[in-house]
Amino acid sequence: MKAWGPTNWTRRHTLIIGLTLILLTNATALLGVYWNRSGTPESTLKLTQRELQQPYGWGMNRENSGMSLRIQWRVPSGEKYWAYSNYGGSPEWLDETKMASLGFDVSKPSDMDYRWSNRQLSREVLLVLELDGPAYQEILQQVRQFAAEQDARLTALPGDKQMQDNAKRAHEDVTREEQENSRLFAIDAGLNLSELRAKYPDRNRHAIMRAQVRPSYVGKPDRIAGYIDKISIDEINVPHEYHAALDIRARPATLKTLTSGGRKFEASVAFGQRLEPWLVGISVVKQ
Repeated sequence: MKAWGPTNWTRRHTLIIGLTLILLTNATALLGVYWNRSGTPESTLKLTQRELQQPYGWGMNRENSGMSLRIQWRVPSGEKYWAYSNYGGSPEWLDETKMASLGFDVSKPSDMDYRWSNRQLSREVLLVLELDGPAYQEILQQVRQFAAEQDARLTALPGDKQMQDNAKRAHEDVTREEQENSRLFAIDAGLNLSELRAKYPDRNRHAIMRAQVRPSYVGKPDRIAGYIDKISIDEINVPHEYHAALDIRARPATLKTLTSGGRKFEASVAFGQRLEPWLVGISVVKQ
């Protein structure tokens, strides 16, 4: 019979400890999911393929049966409509006063410049996302107005090729804004969930999520603003029972986006006790 020496004893305990940590980690994650989905959701939004799209590169591996959808959200910059962007940015409302209310030091150091901005650490705050509300309607109005302005210029110079191209692109922008671009906008931030929910009581239009925000340098004049880096959870797992609704098995490699060539759908997304989203249901929109 082979005796257990110090080396074998150490390896055995290392294996046991490793397995125990894995089990504890998985149990903690499952408990977190259970708690998040317990009780009444904090909010529930009806999102479409405009707000939920596949992550880049999905479908390249046919053997991967898992799927997730990425939340498409936008930041109103205060500039012309084309300056609005996905995946973070510096909204006009995230100014020095707001950053101070979020606990950031907004005193201006002597070496404040773009390099200073890159050294600043982000912190977690609560971000308010608004679906198809005033922020989206404002950009929709702007893009339509811009197209009307290009039409007026083309009327004055109907033979001008540049004017023709400008009007064509402007109307393409209108179509994208009306039919494809996300209607989900970041409109406010705070640290207290109860206060934000009292300010935005519509739980079917306003979702509150955790997000990472950091100070940002804005020149001319020198000032500190805020930059939203990302929402803490931006991908939602699609359970297998919903794959057929999105035609996943039929076109895994050719479904480049769910807004172009893919099926149009409406998805019910709930945000739970931990403000984490999950897919409650999905239905295909008949075309």
